[in-house]
Amino acid sequence: MQHNSRPVISNQPGPHQDLIRRVNRALAHPLRKPIAEHTRHNFTFAAEWLQSRQAPLILDSGCGVGISTRQLAVQFPTHVIIGVDRSEDRLARDHGELPSNALLVRADLVDFWRLAEQAGWAPERHYLLYPNPYPKAGHLKMRWHGHAVLPTLLALGGRLELRSNWAIYVEEFSLAVAQVTGKQAVINEIAPKDNYLTPFEAKYAQSGQALWKLCVDLQRI
Repeated sequence: MQHNSRPVISNQPGPHQDLIRRVNRALAHPLRKPIAEHTRHNFTFAAEWLQSRQAPLILDSGCGVGISTRQLAVQFPTHVIIGVDRSEDRLARDHGELPSNALLVRADLVDFWRLAEQAGWAPERHYLLYPNPYPKAGHLKMRWHGHAVLPTLLALGGRLELRSNWAIYVEEFSLAVAQVTGKQAVINEIAPKDNYLTPFEAKYAQSGQALWKLCVDLQRI
């Protein structure tokens, strides 16, 4: 089936000129926002589930309807995969039985990541698949690399993989990673064909859009 998804349209011709300042601000002023009670409760459940499995962890952050979590669980049968999304409606959609090595959790990622860092979680892999690009220049602080939670996200460590259909988003994320950690991410254009991890990936690819993948190996900071 062919899709007709519009490409990202932005008033930015390149990486945001305020990116360095935003990242420096995130480093200088750690996030103090109170943790939402529903996220704290669901994190406790996830932590107990993880402890009972005793297997390497993969995080699927912003997993949407959980298709990527299911696919990763099949791809990595000796790992446990925790998919996290803030939408109860998305997580409740029926996309087949959840593999025994996977868990879907409703949580605010900003809070979940902070709880994970405090608990000493060290995911072996961490996926950020097609986050909302917030393409208007005025929305930089809403992108993960412009958000105050960025240092926490990177401090979790592991092999971080980000995918997007907006090259500028990936480039900005790479610049932010280098600024915080000194590590250089690898960026490649990808063509998944029929092996799509998410519905967004399928929709963008079948609309003829370029897809980009960023990978960087992080140590806990």
